[in-house]
Amino acid sequence: MSALIYQPDRNAMQSGTAHAQDWVLEFDPTTARNIDPLTGWTGSSDMGSQVKMKFQSAEHATRYAERYGIEYKLIEKTTKPRRSKSYSENFATDRKQPWTH
Repeated sequence: MSALIYQPDRNAMQSGTAHAQDWVLEFDPTTARNIDPLTGWTGSSDMGSQVKMKFQSAEHATRYAERYGIEYKLIEKTTKPRRSKSYSENFATDRKQPWTH
């Protein structure tokens, strides 16, 4: 059994930062999904694919995986923090770049 440990992206529809620092341990699927011929829905007999565990940090998630003998792959984000700007900065007279549309 193998798992993926990652930090999920923030929901683009909300501006808050709640749960932005959480880490998720998600199991890899062990069986392929099949298509129901009557409804067209996809399904699987693999119950592990429905499990997503949240942790406070990557260390907690890796420690859990090591304790229970789960192979894991850790994916870390490499994004720089964004500086928040106000709307009035679009019209500032001391802009570093010219205004273009």
